[in-house]
Amino acid sequence: MHKKITFLFILLIAIIGLAGCGTVGDEKEKATGDEQESTSSETITVEHELDETEVPKNPKKIVALEFSYVDALAALGISPVGIADDNDPSRIIKPIQEKIGDYTSVGTRKQPSLEIISSLKPDLIIADLQRHKDIYEQLSDIAPTIVLNSLAADYDQILADFEKISVAVGKEEEGKEILTQHKQRIEEIKTQVPENEDRIVLPGVVTPDGFFAHNMDSYTGSLLESIGLKNAIQDGSDRYNKINLEQVVEFNPDVLFLMQAGDKTIIDEWAKSPLWKDVSAVKNDNLYTVDRNTWSRFRGLISSEAILEEAVSQLYGD
Repeated sequence: MHKKITFLFILLIAIIGLAGCGTVGDEKEKATGDEQESTSSETITVEHELDETEVPKNPKKIVALEFSYVDALAALGISPVGIADDNDPSRIIKPIQEKIGDYTSVGTRKQPSLEIISSLKPDLIIADLQRHKDIYEQLSDIAPTIVLNSLAADYDQILADFEKISVAVGKEEEGKEILTQHKQRIEEIKTQVPENEDRIVLPGVVTPDGFFAHNMDSYTGSLLESIGLKNAIQDGSDRYNKINLEQVVEFNPDVLFLMQAGDKTIIDEWAKSPLWKDVSAVKNDNLYTVDRNTWSRFRGLISSEAILEEAVSQLYGD
């Protein structure tokens, strides 16, 4: 009888000890869970064109409503879950396509689908001032939204916005390093431009019904100027101007970079005119057809390097 009582007593002590261990484990697990939840709910304040927005410290599901933001995210090693790709995945240029992989189209940049954006449950949306200021509140109801100035930006603005994006996605230090490397690459490309280069250049989008010139303050114009290629339009007019053949003759660029939209453009019509043959770039066979997506739509670090590499290759290559 005494042995039986002793055995039961030892068994009871063991059960109490195991129960205590379970309680400690549960409390530890609960504490860890609370800590993880607290970490994931941390935010930072990001100032942007329309407001100050609290965004998650390390957002994981990002929707980009302009191609320049896709470029910035790709440079930072981030794949957005949603992109306003104008319902045309071929607009994503190859070097960026290779970095970001699969994504969901959220429609056009002008009118992105709020329904599709919402279905992706993003924790950050990056929007453009010109295109999306009127739907900023609706976007903000879906997820924290920052608004930058991509469409109307020059090259310096693109660099500044890259820094802002790197902060917003929790990669500030990495962003600084990437930006330093980018600037070094631009300086390397610049050394390929002769110091005595005095030709003036004019980049422009050519469509079936118009020539849209990019002046010295435009993204492409200011980018080319950053390596010493002076733009033909220096009068401070609108950054993107629809100009006629007579105006092209008046500006008389020595080099034309034509961002072609479609198989047939207004150049086919102008080529029949003797005025066209008077343009310096035409007379000296310095017309270069370039990819519109790379040269006009993407406006970012990756595309900037691609543009300048192509420009110096066309102008000074063997």
